Amino acid sequence: MAGFDPEKDKKLKEWRCEDTGLLVSINQYDKGEPKVQIGPRILKKKDGTDRAPAKAGRLSISDISFIYDIIDDIKDELENNLDPMG
Repeated sequence: MAGFDPEKDKKLKEWRCEDTGLLVSINQYDKGEPKVQIGPRILKKKDGTDRAPAKAGRLSISDISFIYDIIDDIKDELENNLDPMG
């Protein structure tokens, strides 16, 4: 069995919470089922540039509100990316 191939890993859609830096994305590996990933978290430096990604960790009420607001978009995007033959 071959190992992980980053060339086969695709990010199909991404949402970013401007308040908390939390990223939510839909990813697909090779021809596998698209799946939702919560995290990482990209915080801002004092100069306004992005810091290195950090684990999402525990979610705040702001994070949950953000996910709640975009959950229908996430569901629709997942459904649109499903293989009808799959």
